[in-house]
Amino acid sequence: MTLLLEEGKLPEVDVRNAYAIVAITKHGTLLARKLHVLFENADLYYMGKFEKGDEAEKSITLFNGSVRLLLPSLFGAYKGIILIISLGAVVRMIAPILRDKKTDPGIVVLDDKGEHVISVLSGHLGGANELTAEVAALLGARPVITTASDVQKTIPVDLFGKRFGWVWESAEKLTPVSASVVNEEKVVVIQESGERNWWQHDRPLPANIVIYKSIPEALAEKPDAALVVTHRLLREDEQRILDNGVLYRPKVIVLGIGCNRGTSASEILSVIKETLVELQLSFKSVKAVATIDLKKDEEGLLEAVQEQGWEFRCYTPEELNSVDIKDPSETVYKYTGAYGVSEPAALLCSKESDLELVKKKSGNVTISVAVMKHDGR
Repeated sequence: MTLLLEEGKLPEVDVRNAYAIVAITKHGTLLARKLHVLFENADLYYMGKFEKGDEAEKSITLFNGSVRLLLPSLFGAYKGIILIISLGAVVRMIAPILRDKKTDPGIVVLDDKGEHVISVLSGHLGGANELTAEVAALLGARPVITTASDVQKTIPVDLFGKRFGWVWESAEKLTPVSASVVNEEKVVVIQESGERNWWQHDRPLPANIVIYKSIPEALAEKPDAALVVTHRLLREDEQRILDNGVLYRPKVIVLGIGCNRGTSASEILSVIKETLVELQLSFKSVKAVATIDLKKDEEGLLEAVQEQGWEFRCYTPEELNSVDIKDPSETVYKYTGAYGVSEPAALLCSKESDLELVKKKSGNVTISVAVMKHDGR
């Protein structure tokens, strides 16, 4: 495939992978072809005048015209872009198309000889720092990363728990809390739930960061900043920990759901939200929905799960009946072959031995709630 790049026309790119590699020089093309073999999950683009004859066979895209005209199409299509182009030229070309650090792709620049790999844009949120380290390792090059938390080997506040699926309640305090972390001010981490192995370096936590089990305990220390990890809704007296704090929601809540045939997604989601508020639990901490395999094609349930991006687990009646439950039902058994649906499904999926909510019936929906524990796991 060859693209003809013209002013005023946005080229259509054939996106097959998550990353793009782009080269515009003879030596850069040779390096790009080498990296294309080493680095899986990348599409390769280089100028048509360096055509080797095997591009179609290797799914390589050629282009004729200024690479500046190609970048807007790549920007919106790829998770990360690896450019074998001078740093200054890259900065000038991407400046007009920058949008937001939450949506811009990670941009990494290599020199023609493959000696340096530079993280240029979206180092944390866009994954450019991680991409830089990976590409440098593949090529035996030197990674160049200037993000303060990486250089100082401390907690990257905007990425804290991201690999586990943790999400922020609000991004409002990310910048000031990050400043407290890198400036070595007193920072507390309060973790009530979620994965415990988030610090994976072969060195202790920085001395200015201390872990506490509860918010009152942490508040007593009068910290400069806080990282709070919990699936709970905070009480009013706990809210001041967020004056300069970031609240993270770990994915620990499993919902067991049973519903009548034809129940709408809106009713299912309404019952879920209402129930979690009653339990003072965060909707953002929901990880999965579990049910009986008879419901694997239930349209409303599938729509609700897909809309929220939750995991969806289905179990056979035999699997559900293998779990001891507090409220077995002969009526449910008559229609499904299982003595319960929401209760045993939540227990099986969470791998827990007890539930936050055993069972509640609301309209056409029955719901059970489990919270996954990670202590010592």
